[in-house]
Amino acid sequence: MSYSTGATDSRQNTFSIILISCVATIGGFLFGYDSGVINGTVDGLRAAFDSNEMGTGFNVASMLLGCAIGAFFAGKLADQYGRKSLLIVAAVFFIASAWGSGIASSSMEFIVYRILGGLAVGAASVMAPAYISEIAPAHIRGRLTTIQQIAIISGLFCAFVSNYLIANTAGASTVEWLLGYEAWRWMFWVELIPAVVFLVLLLFIPESPRYLALVKQDDKAASVLSKLFGAQSANEMLTDIKASISQQTQPKLSDLIDDKTQKVRNIVWVGIGLAVFQQLVGINVVFYYGAVLWQAVGFSEADSLMINIISGAVSIAACIITIFLIDKIGRKPFLVIGSIGMSVTLAMMVFAFASADFNAQTNQLDLGELGTLALISANAYVFFFNLSWGPVMWVMLGEMFPNQIRGSGLAVAGLSQWGANFLITMSFPVMLASIGLAGAYGFYAISALVSVAFVLKYVNETKGLTLEQMKG
Repeated sequence: MSYSTGATDSRQNTFSIILISCVATIGGFLFGYDSGVINGTVDGLRAAFDSNEMGTGFNVASMLLGCAIGAFFAGKLADQYGRKSLLIVAAVFFIASAWGSGIASSSMEFIVYRILGGLAVGAASVMAPAYISEIAPAHIRGRLTTIQQIAIISGLFCAFVSNYLIANTAGASTVEWLLGYEAWRWMFWVELIPAVVFLVLLLFIPESPRYLALVKQDDKAASVLSKLFGAQSANEMLTDIKASISQQTQPKLSDLIDDKTQKVRNIVWVGIGLAVFQQLVGINVVFYYGAVLWQAVGFSEADSLMINIISGAVSIAACIITIFLIDKIGRKPFLVIGSIGMSVTLAMMVFAFASADFNAQTNQLDLGELGTLALISANAYVFFFNLSWGPVMWVMLGEMFPNQIRGSGLAVAGLSQWGANFLITMSFPVMLASIGLAGAYGFYAISALVSVAFVLKYVNETKGLTLEQMKG
């Protein structure tokens, strides 16, 4: 990968930054693929490991434990060893997890490999947007960081397509396919392709200039900035970065406590709120259990996997809209629009599920004419999420914290996000069996409505500000 060194060649510099950002977002693609691949393997896991609802829920959610740990320690480790180095380690973990999840012969072995993949997903989820934020100029930072969400959704979409094609070719996810292995195992092994590509391409991107300045490697930081922004701009930017760093001490978790009030900084609570609300609206229930959800209302496995593909395509379209508008409209308006849209569409899904008849013979809901309403509402819900909370939450977490507490703030917010993800994912099979789809989606609808008030009251706009201008 080459870079322009001319200060006036801004187009080439911008192109280089976009290429580097796209490499970093392959981590997001793997984040999405690793999250979405489980969707089509639930039946296979249940059959292979003879697990009940709680056991199946833990098989699905086990990755999220690793995600929480990976997200929590990623910021601190990145401050010590570098953003690029941590992404390389994550790529190695992705490879090991993809292979191991498919070869697992027991539920415990499977869980270990999924947790290993979770460590990679957690680290990539916070480090990729942070890395992009640290190399991108303010006027396009929102758009470039939003690419992370497109990468996540593209990963989900590709996982859904791969699952559908494999299951359709084999006949079902539980049937033996190539080389005598069940189809669901191959669903995991397909991930090896993008994981290896990610590892190789990471070797060709630069380290974050802010990290290099933080560890006193000013010459390397200046070199990276010159290649990305030109020599004259690089000198000015390095001066600003060093001035910001000179006011800082070694990053630590205690920085999250306000020296004057001796309480957790308000900005940290806002970050936690953004991270948790993104999960409380129930989006990952659709991503992890989409096939199970639609089979519960009478669709076949093949039809359910096809619905997942449609949802993935809708998600990508929504993210593309956000890319073009986020640096013009801002972050906060997108969050408000998304919360209102999700509240309405979730309420429509609750109505459809609550009004459906229960078929005792098949143990399924019979939506009848309400099936169309449920499908349209579900895809509209996915659209609003990926127009707003999907990409914008990651954009804001990557840029809202001041330099001194960015690593620690990302660690706590990332831990909160994945912890909430784990609880929502684990609880869904139990909620489905106890209060039904209407009850579960009623909870997600209420959460979406509450998030409107949260954004209006506590979230501040970050559009157009440099990272050095962020205040805690």
